[in-house]
Amino acid sequence: MGILVECPACRIRGGLKRKLCKCGHNVQKTGSKNYWIDYYINGKRTRERIGRSKQAAENRLREVQTAKAEGRHINKNKNDSITLGQLRDWYLDLSEIKQKRSYKDIRLCLNNCVNRIGNMKASQLKTLNIEKYRQSRLSEISVRKGRPVQPSTINRDVANFRAMLNKAVDYSLIESNPVGQIKQLEENNVRERLLNQEQFELLLYHCPEHLKGPVLVGFYIPMRQAEIFQLTWDKVDIGSKYIRLGQETKNKTGRVIPLHPKILDYLNRLPRPIHGGYIFEKRWYDRHAFDKAVQIAGILDFTFHDLRHCAINNLRLAGNDHYSIKKVSGHKTDIAFQRYNLVTEEEILGMKWLDLKKDEPRTMDTYMDTKAL
Repeated sequence: MGILVECPACRIRGGLKRKLCKCGHNVQKTGSKNYWIDYYINGKRTRERIGRSKQAAENRLREVQTAKAEGRHINKNKNDSITLGQLRDWYLDLSEIKQKRSYKDIRLCLNNCVNRIGNMKASQLKTLNIEKYRQSRLSEISVRKGRPVQPSTINRDVANFRAMLNKAVDYSLIESNPVGQIKQLEENNVRERLLNQEQFELLLYHCPEHLKGPVLVGFYIPMRQAEIFQLTWDKVDIGSKYIRLGQETKNKTGRVIPLHPKILDYLNRLPRPIHGGYIFEKRWYDRHAFDKAVQIAGILDFTFHDLRHCAINNLRLAGNDHYSIKKVSGHKTDIAFQRYNLVTEEEILGMKWLDLKKDEPRTMDTYMDTKAL
């Protein structure tokens, strides 16, 4: 009977006095490690995860020792009765979660999971429950979009649900996360939904006045929806013709975005307050108004976020290089960027070939091993 400490690198558990884990990690110098208690019930070895508090592990061990000495029943899982609904409410009430910009999305994802899986005890949750949830969601039709629910949407739901359970483990509300290792569904997030100039102008015409500015910016400059609606005058340098965003962006990384001539002209015509402030009067996305304008314009399956696809694709068609566009759009990885960097079938069919003259020397591709030829 005693306390075990878990190596954060390889998850192997060992005694408190050990310094180096079998994997070579120094357990003693690591601050974020989990503690377990090890004891026997009726000759059967039991290990109970406590969390990151050594003091809590010591207290729990004393409880077990006292119960055994007095011949009382030892309740292994003190929180066996906590339900998924209770965990959801507890998680959404955490200050660190409440202050997230994506709080509303997190709440929606968790409600989707709990309502469909059922308000069962957390200790009864199995991987099979998540698999049934995913299969059920895949057969649904999105009410707003009128098409099947995408794997990416389901993955986002499950990711938030898993994060909630992991946090509950850290706070010792549950012993372990039964769905911590579940694999994501394969995604195909590439949306080939682009507007030509005529379609865009028709959409812009049918937008209400409070949406015309944001839609115009969204089509010509690769900014995110929140970045557009929260844009302030102090971020805009009319003289140098660029926008400078700080760490308020989605990935907490600032970037400089050049102003398209049409956007520069639009901003120059706007009244500019002496003390700065927000550029757009309404600082939130009016989805109902945008969807109505899309419908009146006769455009199918088009979202405000698709404007960003248009802006990025237009930069590519203008001849800008991959890395410059990626920098301007604020993408950190090529995987995320490729979802926006669309190549149409017309472009593929219109590819040009290098015309090598007979007298010109030919070189092998640097990726090939010339010695092997």
